[in-house]
Amino acid sequence: MFVEFQMFMNDVVQAARNDMIEAGYEQLTTPEDVEAAFNKKGRTLVLVNSVCGCAGGIARPSAAYMKNYDVQADQYVTVFAGQDKEATEKARSYFTGYPPSSPSFALLKDGEIKMMIERHQIEGHEPIEVVKQLEKGFDTHFK
Repeated sequence: MFVEFQMFMNDVVQAARNDMIEAGYEQLTTPEDVEAAFNKKGRTLVLVNSVCGCAGGIARPSAAYMKNYDVQADQYVTVFAGQDKEATEKARSYFTGYPPSSPSFALLKDGEIKMMIERHQIEGHEPIEVVKQLEKGFDTHFK
């Protein structure tokens, strides 16, 4: 039974990863990947991905939509909470003043946190509400 569950979870995780790969996000799977991405000059949208329903039904679709917004980030990246633990921990070390939250979004400019959308601002909300928060953040911090 455990093996079947583990195989099922591997499929769920891979599907969640594929959603973001297909949307054009770079997966950061190691602390070194995070350091390299976050130390680049420019604007970065980070999705802290997870396998929960609000990630699949709200956060990932909102993240994919942002690739089509008028204002663009220089890079779109994702870490996977509960899967790539060290990479996620490293990413969260940049999110000063915010507790761990997944799913969540971080807007970074030159590696500095400018805005965070936490799970409580995602879960129970419609994707369009999250998109509007992201658009406002892009307009404020990325123009």
